[in-house]
Order: sequence, then C-alpha cells, then structure tokens
Amino acid sequence: MTNKKLTFYTVREKLFWSYANLAMAHSAVFKKQKNYTKFNFMIRSRLFNGLLKGTMNVRTIFDDEKIKIKSGQICNYCGSHNGLALDHIFPKRFGGKDNADNLILACKACNSSKGKKDLMEWMIYRDDFLPLMIIRRYLKLTFNYCVNNDLMDKSLNEINELELPFKINYLPISFPEPEHLKLNADELSD
Repeated sequence: MTNKKLTFYTVREKLFWSYANLAMAHSAVFKKQKNYTKFNFMIRSRLFNGLLKGTMNVRTIFDDEKIKIKSGQICNYCGSHNGLALDHIFPKRFGGKDNADNLILACKACNSSKGKKDLMEWMIYRDDFLPLMIIRRYLKLTFNYCVNNDLMDKSLNEINELELPFKINYLPISFPEPEHLKLNADELSD
C-alpha cells in the first residue's frame, strides 16, 4: 500500500485501513467535533500501523455485545422502536450465522430495505452512513471471518472471486466529517 494514493493489495491492508478510519471517526464523534483534527489522523495512523505490524489488535465483539444489550429495543440502523425483528448483519444467504454476534434488532422498514444486501452495500445504496457501532461490528465480523478462514493475506482480486458473507469492495475506506456521523442508533430520531 502507498500513502500518496490509497492502493490496497491485500485483505489485511484494506480491512485494517477501514478499521483505523473507524477509530479516527469514533474519536472525533465521541468528542463532538465538527471536523477531523491532527489528533484524529494520528489515531488512525498509529492504529493502522500497529495493526499491520501486529503490535495492536482488533478488539473483540464482547464490547459490542454490551452496547447492543444496553441500547435495548431499538432498530440498530435508524433508532425506531416500532416493528422490530432480528436481522442478520451477514445475510444468511451468503453464509451469515444464526448467532448473537451476527444478529441485531432492525425495524421492518430497514430490514425490508436492506433485504439480502451486504450491510455496507446497503449503506451506500441508502446514501447515509450507518451508526459507527454497527460498522464496527461489521468490520469485526469481517476480520474474524478472514482470520478464521486464512484470508487476511489474500489479494483483493483473489477474495473478490470467492463467495463470502461480506463484500470486501464495500468496506468504507473514508468516512464523512464527524458532524455527520452518529455512534449509536439511539442518537437517531424515529
């Protein structure tokens, strides 16, 4: 990967860059910043390089489970309290599991709109960034899947030819300014 023009060759590079950008966005949103600052970019750089070198790790889904339980009975995409049902983050059609890591609550409107689309594909389709905690869970599921299936060092071309529960091309490699992002769905209005 080069720094001047973002070019990713492996799953590891693209996934870690997306995760580092998420950390950058999370730090700015948490501090209620309108724009990214040098501090946020330093977080991204340090995490990305640490992940690549193996001196830092992607955190477990355990923290996300606590947030999911704490958020209660709301749609994790839009914050609605109406017509809730379980939704698979990785669609069952593409190998998503029926386990707690892969299940969240979604309202009928979001669930129907998402359908069997990849979560990041749906985010692009709806032209609105999802709450950061949902993106974080998606990236962790993607990371775990890639580690467990020995895909981290595969080229992006190789992985695009595989049938997977996620689409590597849709991983977000840049995020909107923090004033346009939310950490959780409970910050959204019905």
